[in-house]
Amino acid sequence: MTPIPPGRILTPTAPSLTVHPKGAFWLSADGEWENLTLAETARRVRATPPLLCHAPAVAARLRLSAFPCLDILELFAFARPACFAVPTVAGVAGALGLDLPASDEDEPEAMLDIVRVLLEGLAGEETRLPRKLLADRQGIAAVMAQGGWAWGPAVRAAYGGVDGRGRAAFRVWERLEEWQDGAPPPPPGDRPVEPSAARARLAQLLGPDAEERPGQSDYASAASLAFIPREMRGAPNLVLAEAGTGIGKTLGYIAPASLWAEANGAPVWISTYTRTLQRQLDGELERLYPDAALRADKVVVRKGRENYLCLLNLDEAASRIASGAPGAVSGGAVLLGLVAAWTLATRDGDMTGGDLPGWLADLLGKGPLLALADRRGECVYSACPHFRTCFVEKTVRRARRADIVVANHALVMMQAAFGGLDDGYLPTRYVFDEGHHLFDAADGAFSAALSGMEATELRRWLLGAESGGRPSRARGLKRRAEDLIADEDGARALDDILAAARALPGPGWRQRLTDSQPGGAAESFLALVREQVRARASGLDGPYSLECDPRPLNPGLAEAAQRLKTAFERLSAPLTLMVRLLEGRLDAEAETLDSAQRIRIEALARGIERRALAPLSAWTAMLGELDAEANADFVDWFFIERSEGHDVDAGFARHWVDPMLPYAQAVAAPAHGLVVTSATLRDGSGDIEADWRSAEQRTGAAYLPRPAVRAALSSPFDYPAQTRVLIVTDVRKDDLAQVAAAYRELFKAAGGGGLGLFTAIARLKAVQARIAGPLDEAGIPLLAQHVGGMDTPTVVDIFRAVENACLLGTDALRDGVDVPGRSLRLIVFDRVPWPRPDILHRARRARFGGRSYDDRIARLRLKQAFGRLVRRSGDSGVFVLLDPMMPSRLFGAFPEGVVPARVGLAEAIAEIRAFLVHPQPDGTA
Repeated sequence: MTPIPPGRILTPTAPSLTVHPKGAFWLSADGEWENLTLAETARRVRATPPLLCHAPAVAARLRLSAFPCLDILELFAFARPACFAVPTVAGVAGALGLDLPASDEDEPEAMLDIVRVLLEGLAGEETRLPRKLLADRQGIAAVMAQGGWAWGPAVRAAYGGVDGRGRAAFRVWERLEEWQDGAPPPPPGDRPVEPSAARARLAQLLGPDAEERPGQSDYASAASLAFIPREMRGAPNLVLAEAGTGIGKTLGYIAPASLWAEANGAPVWISTYTRTLQRQLDGELERLYPDAALRADKVVVRKGRENYLCLLNLDEAASRIASGAPGAVSGGAVLLGLVAAWTLATRDGDMTGGDLPGWLADLLGKGPLLALADRRGECVYSACPHFRTCFVEKTVRRARRADIVVANHALVMMQAAFGGLDDGYLPTRYVFDEGHHLFDAADGAFSAALSGMEATELRRWLLGAESGGRPSRARGLKRRAEDLIADEDGARALDDILAAARALPGPGWRQRLTDSQPGGAAESFLALVREQVRARASGLDGPYSLECDPRPLNPGLAEAAQRLKTAFERLSAPLTLMVRLLEGRLDAEAETLDSAQRIRIEALARGIERRALAPLSAWTAMLGELDAEANADFVDWFFIERSEGHDVDAGFARHWVDPMLPYAQAVAAPAHGLVVTSATLRDGSGDIEADWRSAEQRTGAAYLPRPAVRAALSSPFDYPAQTRVLIVTDVRKDDLAQVAAAYRELFKAAGGGGLGLFTAIARLKAVQARIAGPLDEAGIPLLAQHVGGMDTPTVVDIFRAVENACLLGTDALRDGVDVPGRSLRLIVFDRVPWPRPDILHRARRARFGGRSYDDRIARLRLKQAFGRLVRRSGDSGVFVLLDPMMPSRLFGAFPEGVVPARVGLAEAIAEIRAFLVHPQPDGTA
């Protein structure tokens, strides 16, 4: 570590603070250590800004709004941009290679060490960094200090008071490399991957010292059958591969996928459902490409463009700071400074799940941070001054020439539905990991909702900002298109579009609906929808969203729907003409258009089709059929969305009864080969053939002409020896006091390492409030979704890192926690995870088997949750269900030989203590 130059006093003279449920530890600037109550701590922080870690979580614990402080996470984000750290004192210390604090009492002093190391690192940058980069970072720090950044004085002192480029330093895009275009890649070849070759590649990936795992080799061999030439159009080679936990399926499918990509000169797209697995996959591919530079060429993580930093948005925001206007610097310098520092270091500009720390959104505000991405489809493509350095454009071009593209199910679905994304490219080979989520992903991708928020968003996309002169980065169609319109027909079409768009809900629509004073065709329709829902739905006084069947319609709704349908048709006509004129210009001026203009025209035409014509077409069809007999392929309903007891949206929704039908047509049938894999493709009903047929229905295989190859590889773990399943019979699940007491004692019996799953957020919050204090007194930190100022990825990262922590989450978390080792040794479900009994489920239940469909969903959810317990051979764990009504027909969710035991709570606690042996500090049991 470079020493601090003489004369630079860098450590801030502030007290250090760490909090826990019952109190706080306070280390004064003079070295005096105190244990305070939360009330006294709240009083002190108002008077003296402390040094702390994760200010929103501390404020939530103290029941305060934001207060002045020095958050070590902000300093870490600036000093170590694009680096990962768990957002705890121990997590940051570990990321810096420092000794970890042994207890909460040691954390205040540990924070001082962290600050010292980070500031020394900044002081040493003048000898390590290129001169231009150093000047940028110095300038960013100077402007952040001017904007009131609490760390500003200390960071400027570390830089010796040098201001570098000053405000010009925010022009970070000037330091980014431009992408270089090349000739379009040739079509992929058709050379097959032999099973023996897949086994050999797997052995190469594992290395000579790896333990022998026959199941993993068999899995790679089976997966290779998706990488043979397709024999008939519309009939892909589909492999359904169920691989029990511990098989090693990730490397198992990477082996044949990488061989096919190398042999045929085209990428294989590996698709996941969660950002967590995308990161995990990216890490696993280091085995295939250990050289970082080679891996950057061969592996691309691809997401929707709304996930990436938009340099034009950053430019416009930074311009306000550079202008020096009153309040401009103080208004956003800290956020923009940290983003600018990250932009100079990021691998690919990915703001969600990439190398931008997820906890920055907690600190700076998720809305302001993500507003710097193109989340509203306003890209002007080659008209943008940053087009040649755009992160999205770089990623698109890299993906064309990569061997492996790591994507997500939602992106793949939309890509297929629209015949390609930004570049019109469609892969021929896919691997769908987390394949049990395909049904849900397709359900979201191929559904439609005519709601106030969706229609307002379309209006904003067409008209741009309508904010009464207030600053806004919203760019309407006129700004994106007017210089591309070559004739009077185009100009007239643009005018007609802008006029017709005013039939969509305008600013203030939500209040007008509440006041029953709608304006325009869309608002009038939504007001009547809202009225029908409130008349027919139950639970009006509750916190949850409402819904009702649309048919029969209330008086006046049929006429309102027809008027809105006519308005949509009036809007669609000039939009369609605009697309036709743009495409005609591409044809007529093929010899003279430069590539930048061609890109803009193509992008605008695609944008109109996807952002406007596609939803308008769906909405028009929905409205046209509203007064007719229901279409058997679809489920329709009216809804009111609520948040914290207030109506926030209303509308008309339509989903496919079976979304795997459009998935099969749009995604699977055009492909040449697919691997769909998961540990939970089958639900375990006891009928093997029925289970496979069900899996084929949920993955779309049932709709393809060529039968899928079925492969099932059992987990290598000894589940009867490594796990226990307990059903507690004497806790009333409708009595939250009893439920909370059960969670508290079960977590204490396990010594922490517990994941508590709930079917409702309200139940989770009620239990958390009751047990946080007692668990803290027992030395067990309690984390929770929706509580404490942290987002879900952050609390999961902390849970994974702290061995004796416990985590409360909703049932949706059951498949998103991959925690090997003792950090997860107990799972507690508050009740059987039956499907929510809503209108959509009612239709699917009728289509897919009634009660057996309910059982299938519950078994799959239990199976997915149970699969979190044992991730490697040395793991062990207990699965507890606090529901005496658990039917034995669901026991197939658990592995063969694991027999659930119905016990009382006291017996469950004793069994957990006996089964989960706690290692002592001296190594004895």
